[in-house]
Amino acid sequence: MEQETIVITGAGQRIGLALAKHFKARGFSVVVSYRTERQGVTELKNLGVECIPANFATDKGIHQFSRAVAENHNTIRAIIHNASDWNCEKNTDDYAALLEQMMQVHVKAPYLINLALTPFLSSQSSADIIHFTDYVVRKGSAKHIAYAASKAALENLTLSFAQKLAPGVKVNSIAPALIMFNENDDDAYREKALSKSLMGQAPGEQEVVNAVEFILSSTYMTGQSVNLDGGRALK
Repeated sequence: MEQETIVITGAGQRIGLALAKHFKARGFSVVVSYRTERQGVTELKNLGVECIPANFATDKGIHQFSRAVAENHNTIRAIIHNASDWNCEKNTDDYAALLEQMMQVHVKAPYLINLALTPFLSSQSSADIIHFTDYVVRKGSAKHIAYAASKAALENLTLSFAQKLAPGVKVNSIAPALIMFNENDDDAYREKALSKSLMGQAPGEQEVVNAVEFILSSTYMTGQSVNLDGGRALK
């Protein structure tokens, strides 16, 4: 039986990095995209993970990544769309470009990659596509309007691809709120962020790994969103 592949976009750091290490340790062939050379990328290369530089800000970059995966991986167990861009209206006055930027990375890239790689999704067992959306899909965001809209569009892609690819491929979303802090986040910010959820914690990347494994282990769930928000919507 041919070794199955896990494809992860945006795996140079944080959650994407943790997922790549996890699935490599589980014995999968792992191929990832990254935008910037980081220590995490070096770690993955040393582990034998195939790391493909890819700029999803351009259609060419998306197509090049899809072709590179398809050339060498014809038994894909899962595509995990973790690549993300974070920008907001206060940082620019070119709002049209901002919206285009958010939609390019969060919507067009998953859309085109899914279509390109569907023929290679595993026939050995059920295959999965997982989109990482965001807690703000449920409530919007006055400070990150374009970002929130693009993540909402990505959740809608989940519904459409779930219909298109069933029953052989399950398609689901994970919508996280606070998962982990950045090293430079100060105490005041951390305290304020933690107070927004019922659970009052930043659980770390393993919580996301657990959620991904839950989705992969299911034989029935598709077109759903796992709201990984610590009960934030209830507070």
